[in-house]
Amino acid sequence: MLLKVGELARRTGLTVRTLHHYDEIGLLAPSGRSEAGYRLYSQADVQRLHAIQTMRQMGLALGDIGELLAGDGVAPERIIGQQIRALDQQITQATELRARLTMLRDGLMAGAEPDMGNWLEALALMTTYGKYFSSAELKQIFVNWSLIEADWLIVKDLVRSAMDRQQPPDSPEVQALAYRWMALMLHWMGGDLDLLDRWGHMFRTEPSTQGRNHAPPGDMIEFVETAIKLRMALLEKYLTRDDLRSLGHVPHTQWAELQAQVEQLLARQVPACHPYAMAAAQRWDGLFGQLTRNDPVLRQKLLTASAQEPLLQAGSPLSAPVRAYLHAALAHAGATA
Repeated sequence: MLLKVGELARRTGLTVRTLHHYDEIGLLAPSGRSEAGYRLYSQADVQRLHAIQTMRQMGLALGDIGELLAGDGVAPERIIGQQIRALDQQITQATELRARLTMLRDGLMAGAEPDMGNWLEALALMTTYGKYFSSAELKQIFVNWSLIEADWLIVKDLVRSAMDRQQPPDSPEVQALAYRWMALMLHWMGGDLDLLDRWGHMFRTEPSTQGRNHAPPGDMIEFVETAIKLRMALLEKYLTRDDLRSLGHVPHTQWAELQAQVEQLLARQVPACHPYAMAAAQRWDGLFGQLTRNDPVLRQKLLTASAQEPLLQAGSPLSAPVRAYLHAALAHAGATA
């Protein structure tokens, strides 16, 4: 069965002019001509036309389509496969767009209507974020932000103060801040080190993300990363990446409360064998269990690393006198840590 150009145009929804153009550029030459000179299209021609239109919907230029179709005819299963892949890509893009619109809608419902500057900033950031993260990952990051925001603002101010006073990265003060920074980042990303690595890479390479929405400026990122690299180099001697992923989160406020509690006991010269001391030690044991998710192997690895590396001790949320007191109290209680 052969179709004239007008019939083919009518049945496919294309224009005669489009089919003529395809013929003129050698993309779809009709298999025959009528005695009157009219173009006649065979089943193979229609199959080729289907492939052309499929690839046009995929966004390919006519010249590229011609190269892809050069040579032997295209198998029907390949044509259908190309169309399925095109539809899958459209579905993925539509799903991604829907997720981003949902986040934008939720943001509008949560606050005041943005002005033009807010819109432009949001568009710029979403474009940048989209280069590194899927919408599902961004949703997780934005939702989890509330878990660390309050402590993060405190840590950021403390880091700026240390920078202004030119504290070195290996000082106890900066190492303690590096510990808090690392713990907050891991908690924020749900222990996903890959996500955390990509987030850090984005901030290092995309200046537009720095200093916005409580994000640290470039000089602060560089300062903290220097301190963190010192800690990581030591931790990696004892812990694997899987170990780091397994770590739980202990809010800094809980460490600070324990520090203050033991400092009071020391100031009152309460002996390590006293029930108050042993209660504090049991609380410390519980926090350490929370940090290691009650994994005895991970607990021992952390304790060994701390015992062997003075720099790690310098960044501990508990001071050396407090740790010594708690160890003594645990020994009196007959426990081990």
